[in-house]
This record gives sequence, structure tokens and C-alpha cells, in this order.
Amino acid sequence: MQTAIDLSRGQFAMTAMFHILWPILSIGLAVFLVAVEALWLKTRDVAYYRHARFWSKLLVLNFTVGVVSGIPLEFQFGTNWAGFSNVAGEFFGNILGFEGAMAFMLEAGFIGIMLFGWGRVSRGAHLFATVMVALGASLSAFWIMVANSWMQTPAGVTLDNGRLVVTDYMAAIFNPDMPWGVAHMYVAALETGAFVVAGASAYYLLRRRHPEFFFKSFKIALLALVVLAPLQVWIGDSSGVEVFREQPAKGAAIEGHWHTNGPGVGAPWALLAWPDQAAQKNDWAIELPDMLSVLATHSLSGRVIGLADMPRADQPPMVPLLFYAFRIMAGIGFWFVFLAFWTLWAWRKARGKVDALLAHRKLLWAWVLTVPLPYVAVEMGWLVREVGRQPWIVYGLLRTQQGASALSPYTVSASMAMFAVFYVVLLVTFFIFARRWLRAGSDLSLQPPQDPRRVLDVKGGIYEH
Repeated sequence: MQTAIDLSRGQFAMTAMFHILWPILSIGLAVFLVAVEALWLKTRDVAYYRHARFWSKLLVLNFTVGVVSGIPLEFQFGTNWAGFSNVAGEFFGNILGFEGAMAFMLEAGFIGIMLFGWGRVSRGAHLFATVMVALGASLSAFWIMVANSWMQTPAGVTLDNGRLVVTDYMAAIFNPDMPWGVAHMYVAALETGAFVVAGASAYYLLRRRHPEFFFKSFKIALLALVVLAPLQVWIGDSSGVEVFREQPAKGAAIEGHWHTNGPGVGAPWALLAWPDQAAQKNDWAIELPDMLSVLATHSLSGRVIGLADMPRADQPPMVPLLFYAFRIMAGIGFWFVFLAFWTLWAWRKARGKVDALLAHRKLLWAWVLTVPLPYVAVEMGWLVREVGRQPWIVYGLLRTQQGASALSPYTVSASMAMFAVFYVVLLVTFFIFARRWLRAGSDLSLQPPQDPRRVLDVKGGIYEH
């Protein structure tokens, strides 16, 4: 049974970590498309219209893979996690229903108008459709993170005859982790979209292919990241304080902190270490005195509970994985801040001139090579978030072992292998089409269609306006 549970966890991890690659870009690109289409309507600069058409191709390709890859996730709640669905389904299933009916259907319903409505609906109606696609993608992230945050810090429910019954619906939605979980994920999605746009634009700038055109998209993404990158660092710090308050075992595992500090004595922070869970200590560590108290409580002598002072049955597994996954994620976040402000400095030095910016080839290459890093950071963040919640599937209320379906290891292994092959095919297909999109570039001869609005004349007839 334990082998089957571990395999089910591995299968869900594989499908979730593959699927999450796509929604984060869909959200970021959709918001970017709203920005460039609004700029086109405001300035009448045809370049912004061409940007909207160019980047929307990548959005629809990404959206398609995201939809297909996400279907197996929800099925697993019934096939692999029937115990969880039975106990927590009253709230969790309701939230997933909101995500499907309120968010996904909104996005899917308007994406056709956004793609094929040029010249068929008015320009204002088309912008509205693009806004609805961005809103649908954003609402999807909101409801998914509400569900996941509730699993991290359950609220508004009581255990009654083996089922979690909702007693306060709003408290369950706005649970302690929800504001930070939603904000952290949403800003990560916006960052991912901005870095993909900036990285692809930098690629074209390096090739000196339509530099004036791609400088516009690069500039929009840069200005967004000057705000988003430091904002994400602040959100990460604030959510870390919440983790130590609501999930002390996860916080201690992330930092390799084994022993609770005494009164008036700050907890040291391990910059680098090798946690040894069997021995309940670090084999070695490079530490900064009092710094963990500052990070966890914003106080020099704040009390931070050590992992060794908790029951082993309640400790997260794979502490070295948590320790280094968190540091990779945080390190990437600080690199984003550095790159954004380094580029802003170079841009100001170049006085906004394209030719002067093109001379900074190392800087442009840095943007191209940074494109995978938002994805790496998101994956590391999910590892920390989900592995750190173990051994609970609903923190403090339902253990993972209690939520699993009674399956044979062979059944789970077969489905896991099938999903793995399916996802490899999807990934290869995506890269083939994305490469074609990148090589084709933007059509700079593309002209905006005429606005097809019709108005009634005084006789009740209609004419083209």
C-alpha cells in the first residue's frame, strides 16, 4: 500500500509539474496582450496591433497544451485520491467547480473571438474579448490557489463523522495562506510572461531582425519587471513569515533548522548546509547568527521552532530537497531583480536608443538565457510548497496516507508511464510549433482590418461606419 501511495504521489507530482508550465505563461501573455492592444487603440501605432497578432499565436499554442495536459490532474482526485475526495470534497470539489465554470469557460469562450474576431467585431469588442481571456486565466489561478492554500492552512471547516464539513465558507476561501499563495503565484505568472516576451525580443534584437519593432515589446516587458521582480521578493519574504507561523515544520525543513532557539537568543540562518534527517542535524553548515529569527519573525531574537523538537511522524520528508529547492527559487528571484535594474541602467545610459542597446550583447544574451529560469523557480516553489506540506494532504487534519485510493502499484505504474509518454509527445510537439513561430517572426506588412461597426440611420436602415 505504501508503494502505491508513493507512486500516486509521484504521478500527481509529474502531471502537476508538467501542467503548471503552461498556465503561468498563458496568464502572463494574456495580460501582455491586453496592454499592447490597449496601446494600439490609444496611440493608433500599427506596431502594437502587429505585436498583438504576433504574440497571440504563442498564447493559443500554449493554451492548447495547457488544456490537454491539465485534464489528467482532476481525474486523479477520483482515481488515486478517493479518500481525500470523500473527506474534503464538500469544499475542495466546489472550488474546482468554480475554476471550471467561472474561469476556464470564460477564457475558452472568448479566446476564439480574440483570435478570429479581427475585422468581425468592433475594436472595442475585441479588446473586451482579450480582457476576458486575461480575466479568465487570472481567475483560474485564483481558484486553484484558493483550493491549494486551503490544503496548506485549512479554515472554516469541522470534522464530522469522517468528513470535513464547511462551517464558514468565507473563512475557508480566505484562509491564512490564501492572500500570499495567490499573490506569489500570480506575480510569478506575470514574471514568466514578461521574461518570455523580453527573452524572445532580445533574441530578435541580437539577430538585428526588426530591432525597432521588438524593442517595443522588450521595453514593455522590462518596465513591468522593474516593478514585478522586487515585488515578488517582498511577497516571498512575507509569505515566509506566514509559513513559520502556520506551518512551522515546513519552515524549519526549508531552512535546515533543527533546534529551537532559547529566549533572548536569535536563531542562526544556514546559508548552505547538508541536512541529515536521520541524525536530526546538519552534517555541516555555513551560518549567519540571528538571521533566521529576522527572516522568520522579523525580530533579532524571535523564537523559531526546530524540526528536532517536533514528532518525527509530523516532519516533512526529503529535507535536503526542500532546503536546496527553496534556495534555487530565492536565488533566481534575486537574479531577476539584478537583471531588471542592470538593464534599466544600460537603457538609461543608451538614452533609449535602439542602436546603443544593441551594443550590449552580453546583456541581451543574459535575457535570452534567463527565459527558462521563471519555470525553474516555479517548479522549485511547488516542490517546497507540496513536499513541505507532507505528511499531510490537508495540513493538520488529513494525512496523505488516509487520502489515497486502494490501488495496486502495477496499476499506478502503468498509468504513470502512459502519462509520461503522452507528456513527452506534447512537449516535443509544442517545441516544434514554437520553433516555427519563432523563426517566422512578425509580419510587418500586416494592416489592421476596418472596424465593422454598424449603426442605425434615422430610417431604421443600416450602413457601414
